[in-house]
Amino acid sequence: MTAMGHCERSKKNDHEARWEYIARKHSFIQVKRRHLFWTYVSLLLMILFIVSVDAKEEKDVEELQIGVKYKPNVCELQAHKGDRVKVHYRGSLTSGSVFDASYDRGEPFEFLLGSGQVIKGWDQGLLGMCVGEKRKLKIPSKLGYGAQGSPPKIPGGATLIFDTELVAVNGKTKGTEVKSDL
Repeated sequence: MTAMGHCERSKKNDHEARWEYIARKHSFIQVKRRHLFWTYVSLLLMILFIVSVDAKEEKDVEELQIGVKYKPNVCELQAHKGDRVKVHYRGSLTSGSVFDASYDRGEPFEFLLGSGQVIKGWDQGLLGMCVGEKRKLKIPSKLGYGAQGSPPKIPGGATLIFDTELVAVNGKTKGTEVKSDL
């Protein structure tokens, strides 16, 4: 074998070695990219899971929050301080557990608005409400049952969530009279 033949074979081996190196490097990069892609996908799925779990629970609030869920186009009757009102409601804790609901009894709750017959969050949160209107009240502990709560269903310091619907004001629902239980 001549020196030239050995040199050509060496160049050929060098050339093949370079291509093998490039192929291995390319393969390594591909593996890294796939690993990075699945890492990002996993991270995104974890974030979505945490957000969805977190979204199921309401947060505690420091001030009364009033959310109007439905309001009639025409407000024929509006609740004011001193009015006798009938309200359907569903009360729950921030965990989502329901502690009371007039809907389950089939009878709205009747009381004198603004007179202290109910928790302060209701006296404040239902003012100006129209008959037929639906509101979501997020009531901080200080406007609910405070540090003592209302055992066994409402722990001390609990934020209360009420889905409310004003049924009647002073015995009237949209211009018609409703029989009062009081």
